[in-house]
Amino acid sequence: MSATVIDGKAMAAEIRREVAQRVRALVARGKTPGLAAVLVGNDEPSRIYVGAKEKACAEVGIRSERHELPADVPEEELLGLIRKLNEDPAVHGILVQLPLPDHIPVLAVHETISVDKDVDGLTPNSVGRLVRGEAAYLPATPYGILELLSRTGIETKGAQAVVVGRSNIVGRPMANLLIQDGPGGNATVTVCHSRTRDIKSVTRLADLLIVAMGKPEFVTGEMIKPGAVVIDVGVNRVDDPTLKQGYRLVGDVNFAEAKKVASAITPVPGGVGPMTITMLLYNTVQAARQWAQA
Repeated sequence: MSATVIDGKAMAAEIRREVAQRVRALVARGKTPGLAAVLVGNDEPSRIYVGAKEKACAEVGIRSERHELPADVPEEELLGLIRKLNEDPAVHGILVQLPLPDHIPVLAVHETISVDKDVDGLTPNSVGRLVRGEAAYLPATPYGILELLSRTGIETKGAQAVVVGRSNIVGRPMANLLIQDGPGGNATVTVCHSRTRDIKSVTRLADLLIVAMGKPEFVTGEMIKPGAVVIDVGVNRVDDPTLKQGYRLVGDVNFAEAKKVASAITPVPGGVGPMTITMLLYNTVQAARQWAQA
C-alpha cells in the first residue's frame, strides 16, 4: 500500500481564491475586511509568522495592520490597545501573537478580545461556544484539518479517531470538533498524551489519526492501523548537514514508514501548515461579512 498524499498547499490556494472573491464582493460594497495583529517583544519566529500573515492578507485583499509593543509593556497598556481595537469598525479580526512575556497572563489577554473579532477562536468565550457546538469562529489549525478531510472526501461519521496531543491550540479543540453532531464530526474520539500508557495500542485503533505533539517522527509505521488516514500537524527541525541550511523539516510522524501503511497522509511541509493561515483569512472575511450585515 502507498498512501495518497494530501496536498494542503494546493487546497489552501483553492480556498484563498474563494476568500479573495468574497473580499472583492465586500470591497465593492465599500467594506474592506481588516485584520489587526499585535506583536509583543522580539520573538523572531513570531515576527516571521506575523509577516507571513500580512503577506497572505495582501494576496487576498484583506487590510492588515501590525501593532508592535516592547517586551516590558505593562499589562494594562496591552489590554488597552485590545479594547481600542475592539471598538475600531475598520478592524474585523484581532490576533495577539503568542508567546507573550511572562508578566502578561495569556488568559487576561484572551478574555479582553471581543468574541466577535476572535478570528483565532482562542478566547474563553469562543472555546465555550465550541464545546457547546455554537462557535462563531473555529481555531485555524483544527478548522484547516476539517477542510482537508472534507475536501478530500474523507468521512468522519462513525470513525474511530485518535488525537495525539492535548494543546489548547490543536489537540483539545480538534477532539471537540470531531465529536460534534454535524459535518466533519460524529466520530468516536480518544485523546492521547504524554501520560498515555501503551500509546501504540491506542493509535493502532484509529481510522483517523491526528498527531500534534511536537516530537519529531514519534509515530512510526507500526503504530498506524493499515488503511488509516494520518494527519500530521507537527513541524520540527532536525539536523541535516547535507543541506545548505543545516536542517530539514519533519513532522511528528515518520512519513516514509507511515506512507506504506496509511491510505492517506499529509506531508510536512505542505500539508496542514498552509491551511492554518488560510483559515484565519477565511474567519476574518466571515467576521467582516457579519459586521456588514449587522
